[in-house]
Amino acid sequence: MILAWGERTYVMGILNATPDSFSGDGLWASADGLALAVAQAQQMVADGADILDIGGESTRPGSQPVSAVEELARVIPMVEAVRTAVAVPISVDTYRAAVAEAALDVGADWVNDVWGLRMDPLMAGLVARRGCPVVIMHNRSKPKDVVQEQRLGGRFVGVAYDDLIADVSRELLESVELALAAGVRTEQIILDPGVGFGKTVVQNLQLIDEFERFRELGYPLLLGPSRKSFIGYTLDLPPEERVEGTAATVAIGIDRGADIVRVHDVRAMARVARMTDAIVRREPPENP
Repeated sequence: MILAWGERTYVMGILNATPDSFSGDGLWASADGLALAVAQAQQMVADGADILDIGGESTRPGSQPVSAVEELARVIPMVEAVRTAVAVPISVDTYRAAVAEAALDVGADWVNDVWGLRMDPLMAGLVARRGCPVVIMHNRSKPKDVVQEQRLGGRFVGVAYDDLIADVSRELLESVELALAAGVRTEQIILDPGVGFGKTVVQNLQLIDEFERFRELGYPLLLGPSRKSFIGYTLDLPPEERVEGTAATVAIGIDRGADIVRVHDVRAMARVARMTDAIVRREPPENP
């Protein structure tokens, strides 16, 4: 699949191979779970997903890491099963090179690294060797900065930036340098400023409002706001009631320059994306 950046917004549907997803939609890599994953993947594609993102470790604030062995056991069967059922690109959401390589071997097409190639020193080289697209995300998550509220979930507090957009941009470019030094080509790189990762509620709102400033970095941009706690704390709503808040962030994000939106509610957000594209990406009239 060739992505024509700037012509329209692409929708990435989220498939969680986890038991502890904050959004409550995690699927185990059991026989029943795999059947559900395939059905969900097919429905997402029918609803407008251009890409599917499969991850085996929850990244919600305060979540516990899993071992590489457990992550492989969750992710690989799901990638295999989904690959046989859909034709769209599959992204593997992992920061471990071993998991990424195994997923690529069984049919994944992209790597989505929430730690921006910084957690595993082998990841950049793997991406370069395999020549696959890679999403490089900004992340300042630290467990000490997380507070939990039972109904709304975890959120980050007390995270300090000298200049939020400038700091995130600089740290993203540091990850880009790691990629380029390892031989990753510029056309493989997609950047994600990391909404929800090591940012307070107010910082997340600012990040979306000023998202267009990341266009200056020169790479396609992914925005992943779906059902996240900054929406919940803004609207005082639990994850299952955040579709309207997500829609607002997706529309604003597209207006500010997002090329891909990563979402749970594919049907609704694909419609939001199409409508927003019709407004902000319309062709200029022939006779103004």
